[in-house]
Amino acid sequence: MLQPPHSSLQVAAVPDRPAAARDRDQDAPWHTEAVCRRDEAGLFFAPSKEPTAARLSREEAAKRVCARCPVMVECREHALLQPEPYGVWGGLTAAERRVVLARRRRRDMELKKTPRQNRIAAAG
Repeated sequence: MLQPPHSSLQVAAVPDRPAAARDRDQDAPWHTEAVCRRDEAGLFFAPSKEPTAARLSREEAAKRVCARCPVMVECREHALLQPEPYGVWGGLTAAERRVVLARRRRRDMELKKTPRQNRIAAAG
């Protein structure tokens, strides 16, 4: 049997989490609650030369596991902060995480604009 995909994770800081999730941190790292720890790693990580149809099917199955996971948000943030280059983490594929990261970078750039730049852009 393959080693669970998230067995060696570090704890990621996630702001504004529910109290239940914060309380869990006092006892154990978030990944000890991960549902994927009980599933085959192959569901979350692609084998080499996987056909597209098989990959899409596997990723959807992994996302279904993530959808019922109590630490999905923490897992997703971990994968975005690291960033994890492979696999399904927190219900997102590597490609989907790249999109989220690009959007965050654009948002951060917009927030860094001075008020004068924002007024000029709005008037343009």
